[in-house]
Amino acid sequence: MSFTDLPALNATLNTICAVLLSVGYFQIRKGNRDTHKWLMLCALGTAVLFLASYLIYHYNVGSVPYPHHDWTRPVYFTILIPHVILAALNIPFIIIIVLRAYRGQFEQHRRLARWVWPVWMFVSITGIVVYIMLYQL
Repeated sequence: MSFTDLPALNATLNTICAVLLSVGYFQIRKGNRDTHKWLMLCALGTAVLFLASYLIYHYNVGSVPYPHHDWTRPVYFTILIPHVILAALNIPFIIIIVLRAYRGQFEQHRRLARWVWPVWMFVSITGIVVYIMLYQL
């Protein structure tokens, strides 16, 4: 595997993370706490793998400019900018909700997860869109 393979890996990890987050959400809505816990821990592990791969790629390759100078350029940046900001801001909140669940503080976990989960989903899905726009178009 070379550094040029990492963006596709990152998009795959984002896809897996989004699926795990979705299924985990539906499991807790059904009351399946153990399945929810397992799925969310898998989503967290996938996100950690993504972050490591992302940092390794950009450390070695640097910034990758958007190559198109057409109508897709403003669309790309409209997606990329909130994606990056929310990804960075969401990290400490993800840690907090995991710690709250670990400590059995389920009401506090639930209250914060209602805000964190949709942001995490947005970041995962827009990460896939950014990959498609940057590397596949």
